[in-house]
Amino acid sequence: MSANTEASAGAVRGAPAPAAALELVAAHKQFKQGKNTVDALKGIDARFQQGRITGLLGPDGAGKTTLIRLAAALLLPSAGQVLVLGLDTRHQATAIQQRIGYMPQRFGLYEDLTVQENLELYADLQGLTFAARQQRFAELLKLTALGPFSARRAGALSGGMKQKLGLACTLLRAPSLLLLDEPTVGVDPISRRELWSIIRLMRDQGVAVVVSTAYLDEAEQCDDIVLLHDGKVLAHQPPEAFRTPLEGHAFLVRHPQQRRRALQESLRLRPGVVDALVQAEGVRVVLQGTAALAQDGEQWEVMPPRFEDAFVSLLQNRQTQTDASARLQSAQPAREGAPVQTAPDDVATTLIEVKDLRRNFGAFQAVKGISFSVGKGEVFGLLGANGAGKSTTFRMLCGLLPASSGTLRVAGADLRTAGASARARIGYVSQKFALYSNLSARQNLDFFASAYGLKGGKRQQRLDWAFAEFELADYADSAAMDLPLGYKQRLALACALMHEPSILFLDEPTSGVDPLARREFWQRINHLAESGVTVLITTHFMDEAEYCDHLVLMSLGEILAFGTPREIRGQVRSAALPDPTMEDAFIALIQSHEAQIRRAA
Repeated sequence: MSANTEASAGAVRGAPAPAAALELVAAHKQFKQGKNTVDALKGIDARFQQGRITGLLGPDGAGKTTLIRLAAALLLPSAGQVLVLGLDTRHQATAIQQRIGYMPQRFGLYEDLTVQENLELYADLQGLTFAARQQRFAELLKLTALGPFSARRAGALSGGMKQKLGLACTLLRAPSLLLLDEPTVGVDPISRRELWSIIRLMRDQGVAVVVSTAYLDEAEQCDDIVLLHDGKVLAHQPPEAFRTPLEGHAFLVRHPQQRRRALQESLRLRPGVVDALVQAEGVRVVLQGTAALAQDGEQWEVMPPRFEDAFVSLLQNRQTQTDASARLQSAQPAREGAPVQTAPDDVATTLIEVKDLRRNFGAFQAVKGISFSVGKGEVFGLLGANGAGKSTTFRMLCGLLPASSGTLRVAGADLRTAGASARARIGYVSQKFALYSNLSARQNLDFFASAYGLKGGKRQQRLDWAFAEFELADYADSAAMDLPLGYKQRLALACALMHEPSILFLDEPTSGVDPLARREFWQRINHLAESGVTVLITTHFMDEAEYCDHLVLMSLGEILAFGTPREIRGQVRSAALPDPTMEDAFIALIQSHEAQIRRAA
């Protein structure tokens, strides 16, 4: 399908195409990277229509952010033309920037200023008159539900509230074109829904919205999707046009005697399987053909296709690297000789024990007496809305923050009295890329090998393992800051595993990472768990929560729910919602708890 197919969807045949809010004509963009030239965009032709939401999707390095920055007239094309609201970015950048709204991945809020003061500052920068800004402030504070928090310092807002404030600042001058670069990364499901309600409202008011996202379920909310790969437009069409060719190719597979992770691994390695993803009561499988590949005891049910199925199918067929499945199939386990866990109920050793854990910041109680335990070889999820206390809990578990009271034992050691010995058995991947950005990949690995006390042959063995297992050889001498996001994640995980820890802490490790890289990441995590490594993870991707053996769901510093994914989903099952997803459960449980707190207050 051509890049402009969707532009004429619904139009009268022969009628002139409506004016485009954004048009790229043979647009190229090159960057210098050392002595090399990188082609970020390679001759893109695309039209984005007024009053429609267009999603930009693609793997890391596909060119999504570059395209948005070209549209914002922050970059100029190396060749070709970019027209925004009929204006050429080469000659009319200032006029363009006065008519658009642009929200980058990291919007520059001033955290020491209040919500109101941030709005006033951005109104000054955008030249709004006093009369115009007062009405606009009232509209935006109501739209984003930030009115009750106008006097709160921006740095004290939750992640979702910060994103809504950033969007409010972006919308101060009502734009004709709204450019959003991954506005929901790191935001909990409730805040994501709130942000998307605002995005749809902008569309309904006639604004053209271009939004890049790493959440494939968000693509279903777009009117059109531009799928980018390697700097080119792979497809440009509505979501349903992606789904239709996969009718009859998607299945939900169940096996009453087999764990979902083990079933996924078995399915993933079969010929003809394009994708296998743990989902609710089974494993969602996408096949090249339409004939089920059932084996003894398996139950196969045909499912309607999703955009995610098409995304994975299209991009996996175009991967230039060695298939991740083949790499992981031949990869050695992270801990040689470690016992294989066959089922969650077989766990006999408790590696993490939390009893009545509390953390106070002055008079504010961030964590309110929580208790849980994690067994050897488990994948354990710590979930919660922004501001729920899960990051504070996570930092205490890692030994990065002292507990105010309670018991906290990791690997048999009390973190309050023997932190160093416990931390020696821990690997940690932080929410934000926290390696040494100016050092090369090789230098980062060398540093962490030294920090963990590795010497001689053992040190070289682990370095060789890291380069081979994570395919870092081609990037060995590249600065960590210059690595593609997926390779940054690989490097961070390699450094965390250098000393073969028995416990691995992962704080939103896949935030902003493309879906193919997330699948590869979870294959590694599943293999680690099967080899006996205990994994504790926080995530805002609710589909990732399905990989966990057990979950804790937190709200306002308290535990709302504990159990398996199935048990937690079961807490919100009803006649009206007979088959709830993890996102349904997350939102229902947290909103119910917060409503009770408000009534009690």
